[in-house]
Amino acid sequence: MPSLSHCSLGYVTSPYGNTLHYNGNAIHGQFAFTTTETGSYLACFWLDANGKHEEGTNLILDWKIGISAKDWDSVAKKEKIEGVELELRKLEASVTAIHESLFHLKDKEAKMREVGEITNARVAWYGLVSLGVCILASALQVWHLKCFFQKKKLI
Repeated sequence: MPSLSHCSLGYVTSPYGNTLHYNGNAIHGQFAFTTTETGSYLACFWLDANGKHEEGTNLILDWKIGISAKDWDSVAKKEKIEGVELELRKLEASVTAIHESLFHLKDKEAKMREVGEITNARVAWYGLVSLGVCILASALQVWHLKCFFQKKKLI
């Protein structure tokens, strides 16, 4: 949850360009948002160049995503749970998040392995073509030198 101190303007946009938060002329404040869109979010804060500014302007940004962003107090109040049961719910959510993360990493590793194999094959072909070009250039040089020395009657 971002905390603003002497920040004049700021906004947050989603990966699709939707404005999730806009705050003009803020001196202090906090805001939070929940979204289902995946991707990179843009947070932009700036000071108004026309206004007076106190020395020591601060911007504290506490950006939480995933399971850490869930409001467990409201979950506990809504479902009327407490203590051990709430901790078990937190652990269950953590395990689910880790499980999903592992599947994502497994897919990413498979794609990276495929890219590595393709790159390896291309490098091998490049090496063979380079070797062929070097052998061909050497053969042409020997042939040219042989013809040159025969014309000069040195051989």
